[in-house]
Amino acid sequence: MTNINIPVSVLNLAPIRKGQEPKDAIDAMVDLAQATEEMGYKRYWIAEHHNTPTLVSSATAILIKHTLEHTKSIRVGSGGVMLPNHSPLVVAEQFGTMATIYPNRLDLGLGRAPGTDMMTASALRRSQNDSVYTFPDDVNSLLTYFGPEEKQSYVKAYPGVDTNIPIYILGSSTDSAYLAAKLGLPYVFASHFAPRYMEDAISIYRSRFQPSEYLDSPYMMVCLNVIAAESDEDAKRESTTMQQFFLNVVRGSQSPLQPPVESMDQIWSPAEREMATSMSSVTLLGSKESVKEQLSNFQEKYNVDEIMAVSYIYDPAKQKRSYEILKEIVDGK
Repeated sequence: MTNINIPVSVLNLAPIRKGQEPKDAIDAMVDLAQATEEMGYKRYWIAEHHNTPTLVSSATAILIKHTLEHTKSIRVGSGGVMLPNHSPLVVAEQFGTMATIYPNRLDLGLGRAPGTDMMTASALRRSQNDSVYTFPDDVNSLLTYFGPEEKQSYVKAYPGVDTNIPIYILGSSTDSAYLAAKLGLPYVFASHFAPRYMEDAISIYRSRFQPSEYLDSPYMMVCLNVIAAESDEDAKRESTTMQQFFLNVVRGSQSPLQPPVESMDQIWSPAEREMATSMSSVTLLGSKESVKEQLSNFQEKYNVDEIMAVSYIYDPAKQKRSYEILKEIVDGK
C-alpha cells in the first residue's frame, strides 16, 4: 500500500458565495482557517486575484495578516503573490513585517503570472515592461532580502533581513519547474485548475533539482480539488458547485459561488462541460473510502511530499467536513 500519510494543507481563493457580501467571504476565510488549524492542517494559503468581483483575494498580504491574527499555530502564506504585480522590496518589507509579528508561521509562495487580464495587469502598474521575464531575478532578490546581513546589498528590507521566510515556487506549466529545480526551492503545481502539464512538471523538477542551502532534496507539493462527503452521491451533488465555478471561468462570467444542483445538464453545453471538466480533472471526489483509494492511486503514481487541497463547497459546514475527511484519511483514522 502506498504511503498516504503525508502533510495536507489548504488553498483558499476566498470566494464570495451567492447571497454573501465581501465581508462574509473574509469572515468565512478566517473561520475555515481556524477549523483546519484545529484539524491539524499544516498550512493555509491565500491566492491573489484582481478585478474579480466573485473573489476577495486581491490584497493577499492583508488577508494573510488577518488570518495570522485569528489563528495560533497553522502556517499562513500566499498561494501565491504574483510577482509581476509587485516590487520585490515591497513584498519583502510586508512579509518581513508579518514575520516579525508572527515568527515561524509565514510562507511566501510566488507566481510568475499576473493573476488577472492584461488590462488589469497594466493598471496594477508595476512597470511598463514585461515583468514576467524578470521573475527569476525577482525571486533571487527576495531570497537575498530575507537572508543574513552579510549577504545584503545597499538596499535592504527592514524588517526582513534575516527573517529567512521560506519561499515556494508556484507553477501551472513547466516553466517554473526548471526555476524551482535550479534554485533548489520547493515547488507547488496548480493541478486544481491546470492539470495538463502536472506530470511533466513533476518529472522536470525532480530530475533537475540542485540541492541548495534551502533544501537538500526536491520537495514537491501538488494543489488539487477535494470534495469529500458521507457518500459518493452526496459528494457528486456537492461537486456541482465546483463545476459551476469552472463554468464561470470558461464563460468569463462573474457569478458568485453557487449552491449545488441536481444536474448540470441544463446549465452547460457539451463543449463547456468538456472544457470545465478538463480544468478540474485532478479532483479527489466521493466518500471517505473513495477518496482514500483515489489518493492512494495518485500517490502510487506521483508520490508527492504534500497535498494542498481546494474545496469549492457552498455550505461551509460541508466544506469543513470535506477537509475533516481528508485529514482522517492521511492520519489513517
